[in-house]
Order: sequence, then C-alpha cells, then structure tokens
Amino acid sequence: MDMELRHLRTIRAIADAGSLTRASAVLGLAQPALSTQLKRIEKALGGALFERGRDGVTLTPLGELVLDRARVLLPAARELQEEAVRFANRGEVAPKFRLGGTHGPLLGGLVDRLAEEHSADAVTTHMSWSNRELAAMVATGRLDFLLVGACGESRPAHDGGLAWREVGTDPVFLMLAHDHALAGEPEVDLAALAGETWAVVPGEGCFGDCFSTACARAGFAPKAIYETDVASCVYLAQVGRAVGLCRATMPPTPGIARIPLAGVPLSWRHLIGWHPHAPAARTAALVTAQARAAHAAAVRDAPRYTDWLARHDGYGTAN
Repeated sequence: MDMELRHLRTIRAIADAGSLTRASAVLGLAQPALSTQLKRIEKALGGALFERGRDGVTLTPLGELVLDRARVLLPAARELQEEAVRFANRGEVAPKFRLGGTHGPLLGGLVDRLAEEHSADAVTTHMSWSNRELAAMVATGRLDFLLVGACGESRPAHDGGLAWREVGTDPVFLMLAHDHALAGEPEVDLAALAGETWAVVPGEGCFGDCFSTACARAGFAPKAIYETDVASCVYLAQVGRAVGLCRATMPPTPGIARIPLAGVPLSWRHLIGWHPHAPAARTAALVTAQARAAHAAAVRDAPRYTDWLARHDGYGTAN
C-alpha cells in the first residue's frame, strides 16, 4: 500500500484524540473500519504506531517519528492545494458551474435549474462512484461543486478541506417486489427481513457500515448483499431476487413497492461542497439554494414520501 495524505490525517486524528473511539467520531468512520485502516497503515510503515491500553492509545517511537513528519507535510499540502486553486481560477469573471456527483437524481435537478437561470453552456457535469476523486477535483480547481451523500450524521468521506452545506435528509426506504408478502404494509420493521438477500449501490462512504449496524441492532446479520448499479438493484427487487434500499425520493417504478422502515434506522443526507478559497465560493449560496429547491421538488414528486412526511413533521428539512 502506498502512503497517502489521508493516511497521515488518520494518524494525526488518532494521536490528537488519544483513542480509536474518539478518533472514529472525528473522522466520521465506524471504529472497526478505522482499526482496519490503521492496521494497513502500520503494515505499510513497518511497525506499530500506537500502543493500545485500557485508557486509549499512546504513540510508539515510530509513531512519534511519523506524526512529526505528518504535522509538517499536511499543512504544506493544504497550502499547495489552495495556491493551485487560486492559480487555476484567477481572472475568471463569468459564472460557471462545473458540477460533480455520485449516483442519484439530485444532480439532474440542479443542472436543470442552473441551466434555466444562466445558460446550458455554463453548466458541465462529472460523475464518479468515488467521493475521494470528486473532492480532489474540487480541491484542485477541476470542479466547482460536488453533490454527495452521507449516512446519518456522519461527515463526508474524504472531505478534502471543503466547505459543506446540507441540502436535505431522507429516510432510506425499501424496494420490494409488488407480490412480496410485505409489499402492502404501511411500514416494515427491519427485523422482519432477516432472511432476505439485499441489493445496494456501491460507494466510499460509511453506508455499508451503517446498514450492518442497523441490521445488528435488529438482531441479525445480512444473509447476502449484491453490490451493483441502480438499474440492477431495481431489477433484482422487481423479480424478487433481493430487497433493495433506496432514497425516499425514488419516483414510482413499475413492479416496485417502496416501503418505509419503521423507526427510521437508516437515513441519507445530501451534501453540497466547494473549495472556500475558489471563485465558486462567490456563487455557493445560489447553488446551495438551487440544490435545496431540486431536493424539495423530488420530495413533492414522491407521493409515498410526502404521505410519510405528513406523519413525521419536520423531517428532511435542511437548516
């Protein structure tokens, strides 16, 4: 494994927090995922960086050496990013909206609104499964804004020093075949699906960990999980091969019943990010407002979700 700046940030976060539990909260990662990542880092560096104890962790001599270098390299890398952004974007006056996004319908709604208000030529898009790739493109001036999601209250994965605003929060719904035994229920307990196979969309965030945690709280481990694209998730649900997970804003789809999960064990926050020192920061308030309008329109176009919201007053509203 090659060392990356994110690995140095992880080491610094653990050292500053003094425990893996506190560091996982700061980094927005599940503790098991952080422990696994630390083991890979230590293997790449040739030895243990921390000694584990009942009260937390302490640096080994190797850890002190690495941390000293990290405290020099990380600020230098941040300064380089900021200087590169200023250089790449200097002198540009006309508004432009180079948008990046992961899977989901919100990007299309934002493109439509910006193109209507400005011009189609002012808007370009880039799609990726990788939050890290998108954040790096914004940090280095190749994109202006990115739309990503985060599970529950977690922070965006690989935030790259960007400024973030919440667009909206949606509960995660189920996709069931219309002839599934639970398809007619107003909502379903996650525990009732313990024997099912699941279909989910891949990503770099912590949704997989959040889903596994929700299942554990419901008293089971997922039987099997198909990780695939959105169209395949829908198909597998339609033919009864798997139970799919989807945003509550998913539009009506033939052969699919969208069912809320009782107690909202899973939720998805839509986030928009930009570099605070880039020219795009001047239009960030406008773009954020348009993204929130696109989300509100998606909610209005999802009757099952609007019915659910009527029973859960105030849910999903961005601050």
